[in-house]
Amino acid sequence: MLRIHKDKLFLDEEETLLISGAMHYFRTLPEQWRDRLEKIAAAGFNCVETYAPWNLHEPIENTFDFSGMLDVEKFIKIAEEVGLYVIFRPSPYICAEWEFGGLPSWLLKYNDIAFRTMDKIYIEKVNRYYDMLIPKIKPLLASNGGPIIAVQIENEYGSYGNDHKYLSYLEEALVKRGVDVPLFTSDGPTHYMLGGGTLPHIWKTINYGSKTEEAFEMLNNYQIDMPKMVMEFWIGWFDHWGHGHITREPKNMIDEFKKILDNNISVNFYMFHGGTNFGFMSGANFDVDYRPTVTSYDYDSLLTEAGDLTEKYNLTKSVLESFNGKISVKKHKNHKFYSVQNSKKKNYGKVKFTKQANLFTNLERISEKYSSPTIKPMEYFNQSYGYIIYETEIPYIIKNMRLTLQNVRDRALIFFNDEFKGVIDRNSNQEIILNSESKNNKLKILVENMGRINYGAQLKDFKGITEGVRLERQFLFNWNIYTLPMNDISSLNFQPLDTNIDDNNPSFYLGTFEVNEICDTFITFENWSKGHIYINGFNLGRYWEIGPQKTLYLPKDLLKNGTNEIIVFELHKFGEYLELIENPILE
Repeated sequence: MLRIHKDKLFLDEEETLLISGAMHYFRTLPEQWRDRLEKIAAAGFNCVETYAPWNLHEPIENTFDFSGMLDVEKFIKIAEEVGLYVIFRPSPYICAEWEFGGLPSWLLKYNDIAFRTMDKIYIEKVNRYYDMLIPKIKPLLASNGGPIIAVQIENEYGSYGNDHKYLSYLEEALVKRGVDVPLFTSDGPTHYMLGGGTLPHIWKTINYGSKTEEAFEMLNNYQIDMPKMVMEFWIGWFDHWGHGHITREPKNMIDEFKKILDNNISVNFYMFHGGTNFGFMSGANFDVDYRPTVTSYDYDSLLTEAGDLTEKYNLTKSVLESFNGKISVKKHKNHKFYSVQNSKKKNYGKVKFTKQANLFTNLERISEKYSSPTIKPMEYFNQSYGYIIYETEIPYIIKNMRLTLQNVRDRALIFFNDEFKGVIDRNSNQEIILNSESKNNKLKILVENMGRINYGAQLKDFKGITEGVRLERQFLFNWNIYTLPMNDISSLNFQPLDTNIDDNNPSFYLGTFEVNEICDTFITFENWSKGHIYINGFNLGRYWEIGPQKTLYLPKDLLKNGTNEIIVFELHKFGEYLELIENPILE
C-alpha cells in the first residue's frame, strides 16, 4: 500500500520516492507490453503510469471493449509480474494528444452537453462508463493485494475549468465504487490551474518540464505538508504535421531530473515510452490555428517509438543508481533488473502495387448513404473517425461563383463535375471559383477528419462540414451524404492497377511483400502525398508528405511469415511503391 504521512510517501511502510514512467497500453501492441515494462523496471523505476481512453473503451454508446489492446487488466497484471507499481489515470478526460482527449465522439450528439462539468447528461454517461471500468481495476488496487497504488481524479482540470462540484463528484464516484488508494490531481504550476483544478483535501501533483524550484514555490500556495511529486515531467514533446520534429537535449533533461531527486521529489517521466497513435487516434491542438498531431508518439522519450534504448535511458538509469537508497524497489516481490535489448529491425525493400480500388466507384461497398436537406457533421450519422462525402446537384449556369464551406473540419477535396478543383482546409479556407455553362452540375466534397482537438477551450470539435455550403450568398441544399469510417474495407473491389493514374483521384492501392524473418521495420512514403496505411488489415495510421514524420513504424507483431498485404489509401498522388527500411525518419 502507498501511505501518505505529512510530506513523505511510504510503500509497505518503507519511506520511498516514486520513480514512475508513463506508458499507454493503448498506444502499444499487447505483444510488446512486457518488453516495455521490463525496460522501465530495468532502468531502476518502481512504477508505471497509464491513462485509460474512454473513447476506445466505449466506442459506441453503451457498447464496451476491454479486449486486445484495450485489456487494461492484463496490462496492469503484467506490470505487477515485472515488479512495478501502477499509477492509474482513468479518465473521463485524459488529453494525452489523443483524439478528443479520450472523450467519445458520440457525446457530441447531445446538442447542449457541457463537457467536464456537472451537466446532467455528461455525468450520466460518466457514471455508466465508471460502472464498467472501475470494477475491472478494483481487484487490482493495492488495498486488494494488487499493484495500483494511486488513482487520478480527472486530468489537468485547471487548464479547462473550475467546477469544484464536478471534481468532488468524480472523487465520490471513485470512492463509492471501492477505490480506496490515495487519490490525486495533476495541474500546471500556475495560480489559475492549481486554483481551478484541485480540491483542498486531495493530494496535488504538478506537471512541467523545467524550473523545478519555481514550480514548487507556486504549489506551496495551495499545498504544504504533503509529498511533492511531478506527475508529468516532460522529457520531450509531441509533433504536429507541418512543423519541425521537437526534441529535448539529454543533458538538459538530466540536470532537471537531478534537481528533482536532490529535493526529495517523486516523479513520473512523461513519456517513458510514447508508442504510436494507431489508426485515427491522434488528436490536435488549437491556439491561433488548428494543428493536428502526427501518428508517431515517439515524444523523444527514454524509449523510442519502437522501444529502443536511448541516451536519455542510459543517463537516467545511471543517475538512479547513485540515488538507490531513496527508491524502494526491493520491497516489491517481483522486482528485478532485467537484461534488456533493442528489437531487431529489417529492411524488407520495396513494395510494388498491383491492384487499385477507386474510392468513388466503391462508395456503396464501404459507406452508408444518407439523404439530408441540409449539411450535417459526422456525429449526426454516428460516425466517429475517417472521412465523409457530401454530394449535391446545382441546376443552373455558374459564372465565377465563389464556393464557401461553412465550416470545414478539417480538410476538404472539392470535385466539380468530376473534376478536382482544389483543397479547402480549416486554417486557410482557400477560395475556389466555379464556372459551368451547364444547367446540370454535380458538386462532390470529400472531407477528412484529421483528429479532434484534445486540449483547451475548443474541445467541442464536430467533424465534416458543420454549418453549410454556399455559392456566393446562396446555401446549397438537398445532399447525399456518405460516411466513410474506414474501419472495414474488406469489401473493396480491387482491379488490376491502371498504369495511367490521374493525380487527385482518391484510391486504395494493394500490394504484397514476403517476410521470412519477422522483425520491426519502418514504412517510408516519400513518393506519396497524404492518406493512411493498412498492414494485414490493421490501420497503422496517417501519413502526410509535409512531415516532420517521414516513416510509419511497423511492429513485427503485425507481420507474419510468408505473404503480407499492404493497402494504402491515397488522396492525391500514387507513389508507385513503398519501401520498408530499418530506421525511422523524424525531421
